[in-house]
Amino acid sequence: MSDAASIAANSDPAVRYRRILLKLSGEALLGDRPYGVDPAFCMMIAKQIAEVHKIGVQVGLVVGGGNIFRGMAAAAKGMDRATGDYIGMLATVMNGLALQDALEKAGVPTRVMTAIAMNEVAEPYIRRRAIRHLEKGRVTIFVAGTGNPYFTTDTAAALRAVEINAEVLLKATKVDGVYDSDPMTNPDAQRYAQLEYADLLRDQLKVMDAAAVSLCMENDLPIVVFDLNRPDNIARVAVGQEVGTRISSAREAQPAAGGAPA
Repeated sequence: MSDAASIAANSDPAVRYRRILLKLSGEALLGDRPYGVDPAFCMMIAKQIAEVHKIGVQVGLVVGGGNIFRGMAAAAKGMDRATGDYIGMLATVMNGLALQDALEKAGVPTRVMTAIAMNEVAEPYIRRRAIRHLEKGRVTIFVAGTGNPYFTTDTAAALRAVEINAEVLLKATKVDGVYDSDPMTNPDAQRYAQLEYADLLRDQLKVMDAAAVSLCMENDLPIVVFDLNRPDNIARVAVGQEVGTRISSAREAQPAAGGAPA
């Protein structure tokens, strides 16, 4: 039995989230490479998504482009910010096509929809068409950010999640949630089990940019920050298990025992 099927069998029969938006960073596609896309790691991600797809979850996906190009980094070195951001948007298209290839090899019907018109390689983003793809069981990959400079792919993920009526925004990272300090450098860092949106904004926790968090807060869209490297985590979130850090409104958040950090 697959990880996702096993999780579903051992949990409440009802999947908690029927439609999710998964946000991947471009760096997630690097694998062990210093640059570009690792096809083997793309396939690992694709298999995770395929398992969730099999249990009836509709999946939208936004991917960054930092493994290829970062507009803000280029702007810091003198490039026009808008030009750098447009180049970064094109990088997300390349990543989206790589993920589409991996997903289709895993047997999952997939569509790539772009905020910047390029009809030869991807469909234009149209909200109603995107929702129809999801309803038909197609994983839908949203690329080219919002189509506008000065907005991050985190903001694009929040925007697309709200537009397609996703029930949760999943933010994939290299660690198992949100910490009060960098767990990579501080062995005593404490992980939060739950947070409120305002906590991220007030404490400037480096999870998502303020525009993305504010959009989720205004639309009461929960965020779950989790470790992508554990292969069953997406499925665990979908069926309602506690994974990583859940960020939601004040009326939903419950402090962990012993205080906020858990």
